[in-house]
Amino acid sequence: MGRRRKSLPQGSFPAVIDALSHDGRGIAHLDGKVTFIPLALPGEQVQFHYTQTSRKYDEGQLDSIDTPAPNRIASHCAHFSICGGCSLQHLSAADQLEHKQQVLLDSLTRLGHVKPERVMPPLHAEPWGYRRKARLGVKHVIKKDRVLVGFRERGGPFIADLQNCPVLHPSIGTQLTKLGELIAALSIKNRLPQIEVAIGDEGAVLIFRVLDPPTAADEAALLAFCQAHGFSAYVQSGGADTVRPLRDAAKLTYALPAEQLQFAFMPSDFTQVNHAINQQMIAQAMDWLNMQPQERALDLFCGLGNFTLPMARRAAHVTGVEGDVALVERARHNAHENGIQNVEFHVANLYGEVLEGHWLQQSYDAVLLDPPRSGALEMMPHIAAIRPKRILYVSCYPGTLARDADLLVNQYGYRLVQAGVMDMFPHTTHLESMALFQRAD
Repeated sequence: MGRRRKSLPQGSFPAVIDALSHDGRGIAHLDGKVTFIPLALPGEQVQFHYTQTSRKYDEGQLDSIDTPAPNRIASHCAHFSICGGCSLQHLSAADQLEHKQQVLLDSLTRLGHVKPERVMPPLHAEPWGYRRKARLGVKHVIKKDRVLVGFRERGGPFIADLQNCPVLHPSIGTQLTKLGELIAALSIKNRLPQIEVAIGDEGAVLIFRVLDPPTAADEAALLAFCQAHGFSAYVQSGGADTVRPLRDAAKLTYALPAEQLQFAFMPSDFTQVNHAINQQMIAQAMDWLNMQPQERALDLFCGLGNFTLPMARRAAHVTGVEGDVALVERARHNAHENGIQNVEFHVANLYGEVLEGHWLQQSYDAVLLDPPRSGALEMMPHIAAIRPKRILYVSCYPGTLARDADLLVNQYGYRLVQAGVMDMFPHTTHLESMALFQRAD
């Protein structure tokens, strides 16, 4: 016989919230065990019920707040209590930044055994309508006789019932109900699970993921909707190589005016979701790196050249390396279109134990890293062998930044000169940061 599942304590229980976890949940200590309660803030006395118990910790759901924290604010979005797209709207923008900065410093200290010599002010911008890229879930709900479009519910698999989303770019955030009505009228309404959004400075794209081919009438409806709302319609039937426009391909670009640069990208390419923060991030990276006209730089995980081309404006030569062949093609195109000749791009697996390429045998004054969530562990020995004077690490996950910083500082002889957060995803616990390392000698 299988093990009987332990029954949950029934009823509502009191708790005092002691702290906020790295993922924004309130932490209470009850009966010698940690209990995580989403949407509760430090200092609050709350009532909650248990949703999960285990030997090491429990989880609960907030029922009511007896004594609210002084820094609690009313959420801007009517769907905040159910939608899992945001987790920190009950904190002011300033308090969100303070929390994220503390998470970064705690990760560096606790996991990386390092401490920055300087903690830099956080980068922040308008916290609403900022998301230019998103993947929205789609579900035909028979009981409601409606198609829902949006993010998943908090802590659950279902699509939240949203009328609008204030963190999405307004061109899409105000159209969720109409999108649901559009899909409800299609023959494949039960075979369209996702819409991907990609918005440039001028053009915008909706990629409809389809499990069955749309009929001619379906395609006509998608085209008509997108044309009426300023989008180009694409469909995707399988992997990334199956993305295709229903009519003419859109021309997506974003500009960095301070750098006099414009970047072309494809709808499914990786680009930063928050354009205002991306501009600030580039400016800060260039300031911290302080590239000189005679210096050479290496840009790892370079994507379509977001950092490479601004560095090339300042340095003698920049080498960009990326594992995605299509992104490297885009980077070369962007360099050519912007008249930049002192760059070269290479395709390489930056997670391999053995790397080949003459670019690894060159000398560089500076290395910039912008890896995905998994970090750049495999590149650490290679960077140590290059021995650049400066290393700029742009991170989207503090845990792997801390792990890699531990190696750079405590094994390879670098100082962590400064670090700070960048609020790329306001109202969420997603944490982007930047750290500058200098060779100790």
